[in-house]
Amino acid sequence: MSEPQQTKNPPKSTTSPGAGIRSLRSTNVFRAINFELYAKPNAVIMGLGLVAIGITFGYIAYMRAKYEGLGYYTAIQEDGKEIFVKKKSKWE
Repeated sequence: MSEPQQTKNPPKSTTSPGAGIRSLRSTNVFRAINFELYAKPNAVIMGLGLVAIGITFGYIAYMRAKYEGLGYYTAIQEDGKEIFVKKKSKWE
């Protein structure tokens, strides 16, 4: 008589689909250096970062517009030095 066939179950994986690099074995030093690979995304912190970057770019744009509005331009003297000169009208 033939013996009943035993089905072998494949070993269960401890990783979940989509775990990516977090599922690989690594050292604590690697995890400390590459912290962003193992940290879960945080929407609040991301939002705060986007607001901070937006404010920074807005401030840079404001300062540039204010500077251009003052009417200065860069001129180069005969000895090669750069100086800022106020624009003059041909009527002055």
